[in-house]
Amino acid sequence: MAVLSRGRKALLGTALFFIVALFGAGWYFSSQVITPKMKTYDETYSMEIKAGKIVESNFKALPKQEFYIDSPYGYRLHGLYIPVTGSKKTVIIAHGITYTLMGSMKYVDIFRKRGFNVLVYDHRHHGKSGGGNVTFGVYEKHDMKAMVDWALEKGGSGSIIGIHGESMGAGIALEYAAMDGRPAFIISDCSYSDLTELLCFRLKADFGLSPFPLLPAASLVSKLRGGMFFSDVSPVRTIGSLRTPVFFIHGADDTYIPPAMAKKMYEMKKGAKKLYLAPSSGHALSFWNNRKEYDAKIGEFLGEIGIR
Repeated sequence: MAVLSRGRKALLGTALFFIVALFGAGWYFSSQVITPKMKTYDETYSMEIKAGKIVESNFKALPKQEFYIDSPYGYRLHGLYIPVTGSKKTVIIAHGITYTLMGSMKYVDIFRKRGFNVLVYDHRHHGKSGGGNVTFGVYEKHDMKAMVDWALEKGGSGSIIGIHGESMGAGIALEYAAMDGRPAFIISDCSYSDLTELLCFRLKADFGLSPFPLLPAASLVSKLRGGMFFSDVSPVRTIGSLRTPVFFIHGADDTYIPPAMAKKMYEMKKGAKKLYLAPSSGHALSFWNNRKEYDAKIGEFLGEIGIR
């Protein structure tokens, strides 16, 4: 009996060690997902200027209005509104993870020259906005709705709203569009189709690890810490029922989010849609590596859906 008791204790100790180790690994990985290292607002401004993506004199000359609105989750959301006199068309541009609205500024001229007011903003837990962690669309889609509400009120009767998102911003836009049919279009640049699938891909690519049991553990910890299971985020799950016109853009050489994700969503999408696989482009580089074609393709898409 004493030997059996010692065996049970050893087994219990091993199980406890495994649970603690798995929880620790889940905590670490969940931190990489929901609280990644962020770049500050000022840092991204300087980075964009240094890279030539923002011309400082042009940025300062823009007729922009800085504003804050309340998120439905109790924190403040920060944005810039760049109007075109007399326009009833507004595009909301959503940036990618760890960055700020400064990453959206490169797209502003594409829309302003076509008569669009432009609204750029910082997602929760980014830039000058509040919020304790990232959720890849679980909470952010409701923040985006708040921005749409603000833009529609600003534009008044007869306003048209479109959304351009890059990377996480594109995923958020697709998640948002599934719950609100008011946007006239979505431009989804290098979005993930399913967060769990993407994280499985990144675990293998970055760490050489199998998703089980780490990913389920990290997902549970993320729910406890930040209010989201990884499985909560899956634009591909609703893309088949989405009636909003969508232009899918993806770098043909993207090794961070596979272009196959965009292709899959494009194939499943019904109604008005367009796909552009930008040549010689990695993640979020479709515009910079193909500026004229990127601009022209957006113009074609807007024309195809009747927005001039």
